[in-house]
Amino acid sequence: MKKIIISVTNDLSTDQRVDKVSNTLFKSGYSVLLVGRKLLSSKKLRNRAYDTYRFSMFFHRGVLFYLEYNIRLFFFLLIHKCDFLLSNDLDTLAANFLVSRIKKVKLIYDSHELFTELPELVNRPIKKFIWSSLEYLCLPRIKSAFTVSESISNFYRNKYGINMSVIYNFPMPQKINLDHNNSSKKTIIYQGSVNKDRGIELMIESMSFVNAKLLIVGSGDILEDLKQYVISLQLNHKVFFLGKVDFQDLFKITNTASLGLSFEKDSCLSYRYCLPNKIFDYINSGIPVLVSNLPEFKNIINNYRVGELLVSRDPRRVAEQINKLLSLPTQYWKNEILFAKKVYSWSKQEEKLLTFFQ
Repeated sequence: MKKIIISVTNDLSTDQRVDKVSNTLFKSGYSVLLVGRKLLSSKKLRNRAYDTYRFSMFFHRGVLFYLEYNIRLFFFLLIHKCDFLLSNDLDTLAANFLVSRIKKVKLIYDSHELFTELPELVNRPIKKFIWSSLEYLCLPRIKSAFTVSESISNFYRNKYGINMSVIYNFPMPQKINLDHNNSSKKTIIYQGSVNKDRGIELMIESMSFVNAKLLIVGSGDILEDLKQYVISLQLNHKVFFLGKVDFQDLFKITNTASLGLSFEKDSCLSYRYCLPNKIFDYINSGIPVLVSNLPEFKNIINNYRVGELLVSRDPRRVAEQINKLLSLPTQYWKNEILFAKKVYSWSKQEEKLLTFFQ
């Protein structure tokens, strides 16, 4: 049985993509080991079909974290036998690239985002130079790579002349209950990273003019700041922070909502070309979406009537759109969402994934 070691820098509890990839490979007869890290707040992982391992780190953020993680990952990969290495994002690539060269093991790269174009690096030229240099040294030398959207694939083709395949971050299909969306008690949801320029401040501000509650599911750098912002706006009775939720529980929460939000700001190329899995999770849960007017989002709304694009980033106008969408009956979206749900299914991506390991 051929063995694959997959590596990420998160704690494995909320990463749906690597779980889907790991399960697909395991079901196809591979031995799979998924490697991540353990945070101080990390809970024990539930049983999974494949094997997992998490490093307990000394450092948890910044340069020292990435340095420590890649050093530990390098020696871990060096002493563990495998037939394939699957590196997820630029922050795991250094260790994987070196070990693949030393051991002559095939390396596959999965780019979840434009790492060097993240907002956290936009105004930090030294950090951006370091990550861009790593990308420049490694990426053109990797023969097998895929990403989450056509826009990111085109970016890398134009920058390095490489052909990066696209494996969309579609969810595993789930049975849904559409009846609750006709309830008079409306719930809006945002799920994902709570970081800069995700548009969460705009969601919160708009709630002053919306008769519903907003659930923010996830964690990140600005979580505590946003909690204080909600208090300052006196919206504690409308905006609720659920924190980090295991992806195995997330569907149950999303399926109780009436509308899903994704307000990424066009502040950097990483967000301009993003296609976050939350969009497909909303559709998979049977709820319409209100999303930023960005290229990949626009393609979805143009192809299927599953929601709307933001027409403004003014809180009052955003609230008007939210109120309009909440006022529409489930039947208005039902057929189109059910059709899109079938199209946006992980089963349609599995065949493409397996070709990288044959």
